[in-house]
Amino acid sequence: MRMSVGKDTDIRLSTGAAKPPPRLEIVLKCDSIGSMEGVTAALSKVPVTGVEILTIHSGVGAVTQSDVLIAETASRLIVGFQVGVVAGLEKILRERHVEIRLYDIIYKLSDDVNTIAQGMVSRAAEEEITGSGKVVALFKSTRKGIIIGCEVGMGHLAVGQHFRIISAMGPIYSGTIESLHIGEQSVQKATPGQKAGIKIKNFNRAKIGDLVESYRPQPFSKGRPWEPKGEVIRR
Repeated sequence: MRMSVGKDTDIRLSTGAAKPPPRLEIVLKCDSIGSMEGVTAALSKVPVTGVEILTIHSGVGAVTQSDVLIAETASRLIVGFQVGVVAGLEKILRERHVEIRLYDIIYKLSDDVNTIAQGMVSRAAEEEITGSGKVVALFKSTRKGIIIGCEVGMGHLAVGQHFRIISAMGPIYSGTIESLHIGEQSVQKATPGQKAGIKIKNFNRAKIGDLVESYRPQPFSKGRPWEPKGEVIRR
């Protein structure tokens, strides 16, 4: 079942049909071809049912800006084995919400990937979509922030809810709705047919036509789902 919102965007409504399994798409950098073969073999044995773990790009040498740009189009995770990071990537990691994880021991690398993938299984099973719509206008808020004008198509958007922005390439931003405005009026909730402004700090890459989706994460025993921190983590 689909609800049409505008001319270009369809908002999907749940019908109980089976969804494709979530994917953890990784950019992999290693110090040698031999290491890459060992890490790839270890990743192929990560025992997570219901998640596809894919290496979308791999290479030998330090992590570079081009690796970050590739990772941004996927799960925003770069895994490095016995490699470093070229200087000056801190800013682009924060802006693109990409995380780099560096390892010297393969079993630690595969254990961490296993933990991240397990979190994706839990998120896919427990998350409840509470509302969705599309970006119909953009307004500059600060040098690094914007206000997105969102037309609600299904459910509702409300202050305090978790939400994400999804482009044609996939999710590009996640956060919490801190305020909503309809015209000049501050509101707590926006419903289908209403157009509301959502202010976003330190992010300015949304585009008209992007999907906005609010959701309610349910508690589960395995902890919070992984979200990229936009930094380099050495394990």
